[in-house]
Amino acid sequence: MKLVRNNQLDPQLPVTFSGMLDRFFNDSFGSALRQFNPAVDIAEDEKSYEIHVAVPGVKKQDFKIDLLDGKLTISGERKMEEKKEGKNFHSVQTQFGSFVKSFFIPEDVKENEVEASYEDGLLKITLPKKEKVVKRASIEVK
Repeated sequence: MKLVRNNQLDPQLPVTFSGMLDRFFNDSFGSALRQFNPAVDIAEDEKSYEIHVAVPGVKKQDFKIDLLDGKLTISGERKMEEKKEGKNFHSVQTQFGSFVKSFFIPEDVKENEVEASYEDGLLKITLPKKEKVVKRASIEVK
């Protein structure tokens, strides 16, 4: 049995402009660059900022996280599994290769308390905020 993608239009033509760009860059440069761009979510609450990077299939030891002069850099590599064991892949849409993401962090981050965890394909970096100091002074009218 052969698996075939069902597409009412010509499968050679992308349906959307985004699809056209994806196809252009993947076909032209995808194999040469060997990079992928994981999805990132950034959230904030009263106590901290959180950065979530979706990188399933990456091992903890394949991440490198640096914080230097207010710039957080996350890099890693997702390696393609070499075991094929008689499998013939008809379609491979998963991206493999190295990635680098950089962020300038706000000044209110406690840089020495930044933590990272990795679970279920999600790298979570927590950047705790410094306590807000309210400066108040009474000014006497003369």
